[in-house]
Amino acid sequence: MPSAQEVLIQGVTSDGKTFRPSDWADRLAGVMSPFRPGGAQPDSHLSYSPWCVPTVIDGIKCVVIHEDLRQAEPMAWDFVMGFARDNDLQVVRACLLPDKSP
Repeated sequence: MPSAQEVLIQGVTSDGKTFRPSDWADRLAGVMSPFRPGGAQPDSHLSYSPWCVPTVIDGIKCVVIHEDLRQAEPMAWDFVMGFARDNDLQVVRACLLPDKSP
């Protein structure tokens, strides 16, 4: 069985409350945009890093963090995990699969 390569930070606190502000996932991913394969590039702030992507799963705003971030930028990894811990957000190790094409 493959090991999880991603961590899913869910916009729900440990007591089940929806985390606010509602754009938290976009803000967090925006802050992390320079942390990407090959490092920050000109205009890299205009797109999300493939290592930190906001998404919605079952109606819950989430951020998917790839394990490669930990290897390439340990301080950035610690920042994201600290954000989740400090805000009491649910964190799940995951191996997300791409959507199937019809």
